Amino acid sequence: MATIKDVAGAAGVSVATVSRVLNDNGYVHEETRTRVVAAMEKLNYYPNEVARSLYKRESRLIGLLLPDITNPFFPQLARGAEDELNREGYRLIFGNSDEELKKELEYLQTFKQNHVAGIIAATNYPDLDEYSGMNHPVVFLDRTPEGAPSVSSDGHTGGKLAAEAIIHGRSKRITLLRGPAHLPTAQDRFNGALEVLQQAEVDFQVIETASFSFKDAQSMAKELFASYPETDGVIASNDIQAAAVLHEALRRGKNVPEDIQIIGYDDIPQSELLFPPLSTIKQPAYDMGKEAAKLLLRIIKKQPLTETAIQMPVTYIGRKTTRKEDHDA
Repeated sequence: MATIKDVAGAAGVSVATVSRVLNDNGYVHEETRTRVVAAMEKLNYYPNEVARSLYKRESRLIGLLLPDITNPFFPQLARGAEDELNREGYRLIFGNSDEELKKELEYLQTFKQNHVAGIIAATNYPDLDEYSGMNHPVVFLDRTPEGAPSVSSDGHTGGKLAAEAIIHGRSKRITLLRGPAHLPTAQDRFNGALEVLQQAEVDFQVIETASFSFKDAQSMAKELFASYPETDGVIASNDIQAAAVLHEALRRGKNVPEDIQIIGYDDIPQSELLFPPLSTIKQPAYDMGKEAAKLLLRIIKKQPLTETAIQMPVTYIGRKTTRKEDHDA
């Protein structure tokens, strides 16, 4: 691996000159700068970002914390944030907490040790003292702690849209899956759907779910059909849960959507590839990630903020797990 001394030798300049080029600090003749950049490219030299941030007292690193990288929704958030940050010359340090508090705290410490300029956190623990006590800004993504900068989507409307679609498809015995109780975004979806169901002439029941993970979704789907075998409509709190319900319904010989309608939430890329393709509520995940990055950069640069709690719209995507002809009637 090339070092700054190797670059200096290849360019025929001093280490101090290479340092001035790297940090854009002090005068360097344009021809000399060109030689240094050419040497860096030839040697495939990349400076240590932490060292540069300490030297310049200006970090170009951003910490991104996600709760479960195996859930396809979260990489979409990450990609949106990464694209926007890269466009502005920043780089990401990524942490996957697996929804475990210990891992989350360890990653927050890692971000701190690497002198990040700020953090984007899709956390299950937004009220941690570690967040409120940080010396750098934090933007919460897909999470909405009161009073903190955040980017999320309109979960209440999303829940209502899901319930309206399944009622229009004429399901009469509906099971509503309630997402993790400690996540306000999950409860917004639940409350929106609950509001519509309570006003409709349908029977419905609620199943509590502790997480959005694949493993918990599989066991939940089995529990659902064991406890409520006559269910003819399921409103899931995310697409992973909906996919597990779809799989279990087909395994039990049910026809979808004739015997049972299923609606997910998120519109992960895999939803359209399921058979039958999953009807769902679309969150604009990529754009949410971009907006979180934009908001964080405005805070870092001390620019004026028109809003600090950004809520983005959701849409119903009707595919083949709902009875479209009834929904459109």
